[in-house]
Amino acid sequence: MKPAPFDYLRPATLTEALAALAAGGDEARVIAGGQSLMPMLNMRLVQPRLLIDLGRLEELRTLTAEDGWLTVGAAVTQGQVLARPTLAQEVPLLAAALPWVGHFQTRNRGTLCGSVAHADPSAETPLCLVATGGEVVLRNAWRRRSVPAADFFLGPLTTVKAADEIVECVRFPLAKPGSGHAFREVSMRHGDFAIVACAATVDGGQATLAVGGVADRPSRRSWPLVDGGLPADLDEALNAFAWDLGGDDDQHATARYRRDLVRRIGRTVLEEALSCRR
Repeated sequence: MKPAPFDYLRPATLTEALAALAAGGDEARVIAGGQSLMPMLNMRLVQPRLLIDLGRLEELRTLTAEDGWLTVGAAVTQGQVLARPTLAQEVPLLAAALPWVGHFQTRNRGTLCGSVAHADPSAETPLCLVATGGEVVLRNAWRRRSVPAADFFLGPLTTVKAADEIVECVRFPLAKPGSGHAFREVSMRHGDFAIVACAATVDGGQATLAVGGVADRPSRRSWPLVDGGLPADLDEALNAFAWDLGGDDDQHATARYRRDLVRRIGRTVLEEALSCRR
């Protein structure tokens, strides 16, 4: 299928883009990389009257590490972030997860902010943002606001972003000395959406596990370390977390299989994160 007819705008400035988005209201959509939106346009799941292209705005090509955050602008591609030489030291969890995002070709077009705005429950970037305690910076023609990642996602393809707002950037906290991180996922093929993805962080006296692909949004749970190690009742805690996530049977896996993956992979990544503390 092909998209329904729409007008296309490539603004010269972010101010122009935000003004057009405000005027367009619910009939306008923004695009940067297009790896999430274009399939939806082709299948006519969305039919905007105006498409606003942010991909060439220099104002949105921010990729900086300062003030304790790695800031990734809306026009920065997944490939550019993955190619950053210092990424593994700055946000090691993101460095571990990005190779699982799509394929080389799609990472050269897809953006991190686009994946976050799309809010697929199986996507790796939203999961890493939630696992690390990141933030989403939203902006419209009148204001800018920051939303904790854990509060940004409401359900499948649903977020707190208003129709007149864009995801201007996402912010990942820089890894602290002594922290550990690990990521694993199971999918039908490498590059497919995850059946279950698990991201673990160990920071200070706390271990955190975030899970994607099971519930309707990325979810996380934390446990205190005991004498510097994982709690003795971790298996019971992981089992409770797996059941709380819910999950459904579908063409890819049963809910029972997903719960088992949460228990097994969850323990594995938590142990890896604990063992690789820097």
